[in-house]
Amino acid sequence: MIWNPSEGINIGSFTIRYYSLMFVIAFGLGWYIMKRIFEKENEPIEKLDTLFIWTVVATLLGARLGHVFFYDWEYYRNNVLEILLPFKFSPKFEFTGFQGLASHGAAVAIIISMYFYSRKVIKRPMLWVLDRVVIPVASGAVFVRIGNFFNSEIVGKITDSPFGVRFVRDYDFSPEVVNITKISNVNDAYHALVTDPKYAALLEKVPAKHPAQLYEAFAYVFVFLILFFLYWRTKTAEKHGLLFGYFLILLWSVRFFVEYVKESQGGIEETFGLLSTGQWLSIPFILIGIYYLFVAEKPVDEA
Repeated sequence: MIWNPSEGINIGSFTIRYYSLMFVIAFGLGWYIMKRIFEKENEPIEKLDTLFIWTVVATLLGARLGHVFFYDWEYYRNNVLEILLPFKFSPKFEFTGFQGLASHGAAVAIIISMYFYSRKVIKRPMLWVLDRVVIPVASGAVFVRIGNFFNSEIVGKITDSPFGVRFVRDYDFSPEVVNITKISNVNDAYHALVTDPKYAALLEKVPAKHPAQLYEAFAYVFVFLILFFLYWRTKTAEKHGLLFGYFLILLWSVRFFVEYVKESQGGIEETFGLLSTGQWLSIPFILIGIYYLFVAEKPVDEA
């Protein structure tokens, strides 16, 4: 399979990028799921608006800082302004958008924000909130990874598997494809590369790789369905921390094992070795999840 999607949906001179659209869907679906949960728990919907805002801010800010500190601190320590600004100042000023988000950072930020939300807004135990928030978070993870697939990022290792995908835009020949096709627009040049037989030799340079993003997205669907079932069809949520524990174990175990077919993304793995950065960062979450499976066996007194 050759993968060379457009950047997004064109509406006149404006383009809605697929990656951004996936985030909108993730947050929108998450809001709807939490609305149903709030109705079931007889919580006022007004408190949901605050939860939504806090979660969006925590997700984006935490994911950004996670990328900076876990994956690319050597660069950002000398370019501090670029951490929270969508610009590059060296070697020349350039608008780049926010390139680099890390899910582990988002997870940490969401947990911290839920601590304050539970105390300041909803007046419920923190674990009560986390047991319910993890359900829309799991559904959101599906769409984020689909967005990564559209962006041809976080790709897997080279493979001869029938599932292999040739990510045209992941292959580093942007200048070459423009020069050879004589098409100045990069998107049009890539389209010509894929569709015009005279560029077949150039296209052959692109190797097939594991679509690691889709592996994760597919697995996260089941993580969501399991959590959804446990909340709506069982009494699991009565034991504070149990759903949260299942979420940590399931989601981060998926991440841990999919990392084996991913290309290296750098980061702290260069210091610790043996495992990838994503695997090192997933282990603490899995261990915390196991811990809550045990302590959640005793119902927590909400008083």
